[in-house]
Amino acid sequence: MKQWRLLGEILRDDFNITNEHIEAALAAQQQGQARLGEILVKKKWLSEEILGRALAVQQDLPFRQTLPDQAGVEDLLQRLPISFAKENKIYPLERRQGRLLLAMADPLNSQVLNDVAALCGAIIEPCISSSQEIMRAINRGYEKMSSATREVIEEIEGESSTDLSDDLEPEDLLDTSDEAPLIRFVNSLIKQGYKDRASDIHIEPYEKELIVRYRIDGILYEVLHPPIKAHPGIVSRLKIMSHLNIAEKRLPQDGRFRVRVAGSDVDIRVSTLPTAYGERVVLRLLDRAATILSLEEIGMDEDLLRHILEMIAMPHGVFLVTGPTGSGKTTTLYSALSRINHHEKNIITVEDPIEYELAGVAQLQVNSKIGMTFANGLRSILRQDPDVIMVGEIRDRETAEIAVQSALTGHMVFSTLHTNDAAGALTRLVEMDIEPFLAASSVVGILAQRLVRRICHHCREEYQPPAELLEELGEKGLAEAPVFYRGRGCPHCMNIGYWGRTGIYELLTVDDAVRELLLQNKDTATIRHAAIEGGMRPLRASGLAKALRGDTSLEEVLRVTGKEAS
Repeated sequence: MKQWRLLGEILRDDFNITNEHIEAALAAQQQGQARLGEILVKKKWLSEEILGRALAVQQDLPFRQTLPDQAGVEDLLQRLPISFAKENKIYPLERRQGRLLLAMADPLNSQVLNDVAALCGAIIEPCISSSQEIMRAINRGYEKMSSATREVIEEIEGESSTDLSDDLEPEDLLDTSDEAPLIRFVNSLIKQGYKDRASDIHIEPYEKELIVRYRIDGILYEVLHPPIKAHPGIVSRLKIMSHLNIAEKRLPQDGRFRVRVAGSDVDIRVSTLPTAYGERVVLRLLDRAATILSLEEIGMDEDLLRHILEMIAMPHGVFLVTGPTGSGKTTTLYSALSRINHHEKNIITVEDPIEYELAGVAQLQVNSKIGMTFANGLRSILRQDPDVIMVGEIRDRETAEIAVQSALTGHMVFSTLHTNDAAGALTRLVEMDIEPFLAASSVVGILAQRLVRRICHHCREEYQPPAELLEELGEKGLAEAPVFYRGRGCPHCMNIGYWGRTGIYELLTVDDAVRELLLQNKDTATIRHAAIEGGMRPLRASGLAKALRGDTSLEEVLRVTGKEAS
């Protein structure tokens, strides 16, 4: 029986890694930073290939320096999500007589071996390769994952990139199979993005490659590398679908179109941006069939919900929702409007774009090309005898002035602002030349929000976070907290550990103390401090409460709240 040897001993004796480097890495390992090999690679004291060879010696497994393309593994790739393969650095090489040869960078991960055995229905025979080589194999293999995609790419590579069909929209992308290769390729990108719950699809040209990425639950994932010569044709196809100028490649353009996927209407906003290596395209997917979530469903607890309901039921005033792009502001406003939408109220909105259709609500689409701006639309709405008005976004002084005046003349106005926190919205209005006394008199409340990823309930596990993380969150007193959770990663969540998102919130009530500070032209920090003293729970505290309930992780709270003070 072969004698077991420590990895450090193997690296020193067989691969000439110095004692000093090994001891320094061991010291770092004792502080909980990472594994010995990972530390050595990170500090560039060791290559990934040498680490793989050392692990192969330790585990008595074969080492593969290169991973050639293997035929007959397409069905295995379809069973292994690409994010799962990348996260665990694995790649299937060959299946024979119920056994699967699996390349791995970490042969000690027995959980992955069990998961792959279950997913592929085979006994796993591991071999070792470097992380870099496995990632290269993944990028090659998953580009050819489905036969349909493989055929499309092969056809694209074999024909002119300007061969475009005149057909603009298929009836349903799932039923499309006979269009030109570029059209089928674009359709497959949209169809797969919809299936994977992507909110955005990024098509990014670089000097020697074209990359497609999906944004899922707020995070970008690389999914495909189409041939670079197909890029002009892909962009032209998308421009045709969104009625943009195909000949204009020097200026950014914005458009939109609608398709059907699996029987659902999907609105797609298209944005093009000229870069050094060609036009970059981002598609925003909006499912018109998606139901509007209630305030409870978007993550509001009972105490916050009670205060929100009091504010939105007021007969007049301005209620603002703030946060960065993609933080769910519009969804929150739709949920609030749905809550107060009754036949005795006249509710009118002006939006860009109209993301969801609300029964019983008049919705006005902004169109700057014909002069229908937020400000002009809002003026027209005021002549329609509204009770409640929603303005998609306050972008300029004119819109802000009309919104404030509307609130002061007996209307309830909902809108959004791009500020980092709730207190910043008040000073932002003043910066837009709104008189402080008008802002203080009209604004009744400001809700700041972020979206955090939910922990996957299929693989949620308890763990004790390091004290350093709690200190970074500003919560030293929670070092002895009984239970925190994280997602281990499983096939259900594509081994990410998260599935879906929920909101964290801070609600600033414009009371007498806040009004007085605003009238004195105090800065954002002073107003924020006063609001916290008056009972406002900051974003980070809201996120921490969700982490304690097991809805999200501490790392996720820190990711979305950054270095803000709590």
